[in-house]
Formats: sequence, C-alpha cells, structure tokens
Amino acid sequence: MKQISVVAAVIECDGKILCMQRGNKGHHYTALHWEFPGGKIEPGESPQQALHREILEEMNLDIIVGEHIATISHTYPDFHITLHFYRCRPTTPGIPSFTRREHIDHCWLAPAQLHSLDWCAADYPLIQLLQSK
Repeated sequence: MKQISVVAAVIECDGKILCMQRGNKGHHYTALHWEFPGGKIEPGESPQQALHREILEEMNLDIIVGEHIATISHTYPDFHITLHFYRCRPTTPGIPSFTRREHIDHCWLAPAQLHSLDWCAADYPLIQLLQSK
C-alpha cells in the first residue's frame, strides 16, 4: 500500500480557522470533502519550509508557521497517509484574501463549528482535538 506523508496548515485568524474544500477529482472518499491545506515535503525541506511553500503555491497566501499541533495517521482504501499539522497565521492582520488554485471553496469557522463540514476522514481526529481545547 502506498504511504504518503504530508504537512497541513491550521490557519487561524480572528478566532476562526480556514477550511478548504477539495475538488471533485481523485478518490471518491476525499472528493468534495473538506481539509486543511498543505502538501508534500520536498527533499531538503523542513516541514515548516514545505508548509510555507505549499500555501504560497496553492493559495498565494503568506503565512507564519507556528507550533506542531499533532501527527495523525489514517488508512484509506488505496493508501496510508500521515499528516503533520501545524498552527499557522497569515502574515498580515485580519482575514486575508487569497486565490484558490487547488480547492473549489473555503470558509472560516470557529472551532465549535468545524463539525458542521464533511471532512476527509484523516482530518476528523484533528477536528476533535481542536474542539476539545
């Protein structure tokens, strides 16, 4: 089974968290579901560098990568994924504007509202963790 390791940004601003909706491509069990943005670590990059690069590439959004929140592993039918989640914030104050290059929708939600979205299964344990704090 294919193994994937990625970094993901929990971007917080004004008490809300950025949620991104995947497009209708790829696996049926992740298509159109919600996730935290991020991607793969390239050779020679730290997880923090990779996350900063991925958010710039996918969203044209400059962020400050903060503390590691959690590492969560999940097995989907076709692959196993390990997600390394980091708390992040935009470099400018207020809710930032950005360009969605990889996702079809986004929203900013308070932690208590996160359960209202249909998340990718690998992200659910982090939702529970964020809501317990």
